[in-house]
Amino acid sequence: MNKSMMGKKGVENTRDEEGEELRQYADSDQEQSETEGRLSEQGATGGKTIVTELASAEDYGVHFGKVLGDARTLLERLKEHDTAAEGLIEQSGALSQKVQGMREVGNAIPDKYMEESSEIQELSKYKPHVLLTQENTQIKELQQENRELWLSLEEHQYALELIMGRYRKQMLQLMMEKKELDTKPVLSLHEDHAKEVQSQLERICEMGQVMRRAVQVDDQHYCSVRERLAQLEIENKELRDLLTISKSSVRPQKEDSSQPVTNEEAQPGTNQ
Repeated sequence: MNKSMMGKKGVENTRDEEGEELRQYADSDQEQSETEGRLSEQGATGGKTIVTELASAEDYGVHFGKVLGDARTLLERLKEHDTAAEGLIEQSGALSQKVQGMREVGNAIPDKYMEESSEIQELSKYKPHVLLTQENTQIKELQQENRELWLSLEEHQYALELIMGRYRKQMLQLMMEKKELDTKPVLSLHEDHAKEVQSQLERICEMGQVMRRAVQVDDQHYCSVRERLAQLEIENKELRDLLTISKSSVRPQKEDSSQPVTNEEAQPGTNQ
């Protein structure tokens, strides 16, 4: 990923340099147009001046053709740099997807692939900001979907309650109109229907609990990812500090070790 970022910066620098060259060529074209204007204004001053100005105009025409050729080459270079940058971006995206897939199945990797998993974990420490924003958007989308599911669940429960209320009213009306009939089949049917509705309500409640648990797991995963990133940043900073301290301590030791060697070389010379 660092290589891809460096490649992008190099492409941007080359684009800036080529843009400066194009501006210089545009300035030269403007100067040429100004000289042609002077020629048109000074057409009546004399034959000699016209000849000299025409000669200079021909020189500028040659220079303008050269400028156009250079501009074409610069455009070709820009196209090549654009294609190279797109290739680097595609490679970085493929690498990030591969790293994400390996992280998801990292717990099931056998022992012979542990070294590769450690390298992938090191790469995952330097996850770019784009992937983090993508994960945040995915988490937000999941939370929005969970809210919509909760709303639909509540609407479904409300509809069931309305249906049950109407059903009870109709059953009471039938019972009042047909007292002569045996009420046992009606009561059994009502009980069966009530049991079925109760089972459906229990299933709906279970689904709601599962959805609530999924939301909690998503929130915990998001918090754990943020904590892990903060911990890795702190560890990286501490390691850099330790590295600078070790480098600063190694240099004086090298100087101290070089001084006794020079003293020993000087003593045999004095004895001779």
